[in-house]
Amino acid sequence: MASPARTWLDLAAALQEVELVCFGDHLVRSPYPKFEGRRTPYTTIDELRATLARVIRVPGRARALAALPHVRVGADSGPETRLRLALVRAGLPEPGLQVPLSADDPRSRCADLGYPGLKIAIQYEGASHFTPEQAMADQRRDNAFLAAGWIVLRFNARDHAEGFVSATRQVRGAITHRRD
Repeated sequence: MASPARTWLDLAAALQEVELVCFGDHLVRSPYPKFEGRRTPYTTIDELRATLARVIRVPGRARALAALPHVRVGADSGPETRLRLALVRAGLPEPGLQVPLSADDPRSRCADLGYPGLKIAIQYEGASHFTPEQAMADQRRDNAFLAAGWIVLRFNARDHAEGFVSATRQVRGAITHRRD
C-alpha cells in the first residue's frame, strides 16, 4: 500500500497545482481527535519533501515540486486553502492559519485564517456552518473576536464560486484600514 505522501505524488500527474496544494494541506493538517478518532496527521511536509527527493522520474513530479512550497499545516478545508492562495496570488501577505484570539491561551477560539498583528480574523463558512447550532457557536466565536477589537470577515460558497475576487478586495481593504 502506498503511503499518503506517495499517493500525493502519484496524484500530481492528474491534479492541478491548486488541487494538489489542497490535498497536501489535508494530508498534513492536525486532526481533531474528538471528531476524527486520530491524533496525528496522515503525513508531514517533511515526508512529502522526502518522497519527492527519492523519486526523480515520475509523472507530475514537477507539479508536486511547484505545489509543495504552498502546503501548510492548519487549513481545515479545501476552500480555506483556496482562499489563502487567492489572497497570496493577489499580492497580499500570507495569512496565518488557525489564528487564536489569544496566543497565550491554548483553548482560545480560532479564526480559520488571519493577520494577528493587524487583528483581522477571516472565516470560511462551509455548509455545516448554516445549521442553527453551528451558527450560534460561530456567532459567539465572532463576538469574542469583535469584543477584542478584531475585524471579522466571513466568506462562504458564493465567494468561493467567484474565485474569492470580492473576498480578496475586502481583505485588502481591511489590511489598508488597519495600516492607516
